[in-house]
Amino acid sequence: MRQAAPPQRPEANRQEQFEQIKRRIHGKLVDKLDLSRVGDLQGDTLKREIRMVVEHLCDAEDTLLNRQERERIVDEVLDETFGLGPLELILKDPKVSDILINGPKNIYVEKGGQMQKTDVEFRDGKHLLQIIDRIVSKVGRRVDETCPMVDARLDDGSRVNAIIPPLALDGAAVSIRRFGSNPLRLEDLLNYRAFTPEMVMLLEGCIKARLNMIIAGGTGSGKTTLLNTLSSFIGHEDRIVTIEDAAELQLQQDHVVRLETRPPNIEGNGAVTATDLVKNALRMRPERIIIGECRGGETLDMLQAMNTGHDGSLTTIHANTPRDAIARLETLVMMSGFELPVKAIRQQVSGAVDVLIQANRLQGGPRRVTAITEVVGMEQDTIILQDIYRFNQKGINAEGKAHGQFVCSGVRPSFMDKLEAAGVRLPASAFRERVMMDA
Repeated sequence: MRQAAPPQRPEANRQEQFEQIKRRIHGKLVDKLDLSRVGDLQGDTLKREIRMVVEHLCDAEDTLLNRQERERIVDEVLDETFGLGPLELILKDPKVSDILINGPKNIYVEKGGQMQKTDVEFRDGKHLLQIIDRIVSKVGRRVDETCPMVDARLDDGSRVNAIIPPLALDGAAVSIRRFGSNPLRLEDLLNYRAFTPEMVMLLEGCIKARLNMIIAGGTGSGKTTLLNTLSSFIGHEDRIVTIEDAAELQLQQDHVVRLETRPPNIEGNGAVTATDLVKNALRMRPERIIIGECRGGETLDMLQAMNTGHDGSLTTIHANTPRDAIARLETLVMMSGFELPVKAIRQQVSGAVDVLIQANRLQGGPRRVTAITEVVGMEQDTIILQDIYRFNQKGINAEGKAHGQFVCSGVRPSFMDKLEAAGVRLPASAFRERVMMDA
């Protein structure tokens, strides 16, 4: 004899009832909306009007709702109508740096460097796909079975990657890297001990002296945040052209032209790659070119631009050490389709790149600039690198976070003549060999 299913808990019944009421009210709201009038109303006015409609619909419900439930229904229906549904609750938390969605019922966030699961859920897979479609359609992209992977961005500049079935076996997966409407400032990174004041002085001087710089690091190491921060040292008189796959840089200057790649359309035509945009940018009289990330054949065009008068350019690259960054640059140049000798590639790299900045996310979550390295030049077939500053990890503290020391190598960079020619004066003590700070 089959056993009866155990009765649901009262709170589970109430939650299910709440979801049914919310869906019912949302459906009635769609039926009641006067679309011709909606188009004439501005954002805040429209939200006020719809809030009033939702409150009236709550009053008409047979089920008694307490004040807290009414407010929650109104807020969630508005989120479904204007925002990103269940994600709105997470997006309101400024401490969340990453949102990772593994299907409709498993949503994780990173807060303070620690990953944690949330109680937030989507109704089902279809609901999650609707929200994904809402995100990508805002930036003119699509996601479906023929194009199941997509990069996009939120209104605040946060980066979004989504992959849906059949490639994602357990339901759509979404990764959101948040940058927020108020990007981290230099003072914030100093307070977080991401680097030291001496390192900041040097990097500011390098920007003002128009040295070419590459920020290297792994996923989530803070490359884009660091790029945004360093860009604040660029003068407002410079014409800057930025090139990105999904626009996320938040430059504060006025004279900025932002370019974004475009995927192919449903017929497979119309794609615009980063290589195309770099070539076009060179015709736009840029004084600085900033590429969000070099990840393909555009690297060769970027290096050539750096070598032909577009000094002061910046980009990021995925690599775990400065030496790995050089090897990665060589590999990316080979992806350009030109069969160049390795020595010629290394000459391009050593002639174009002045400084490598290594960023790493350490155990427990802290992000550090672990090296500022000069590209000295070439000896025979080898590119010579010299650390100026570096971070030496010493261990793990009681909170499970990596700790260590920022040290100065004691080497005066050979590019100091360029800094001084640009009017940048750094004290000799900035390069004295020593431990600069514990972090």
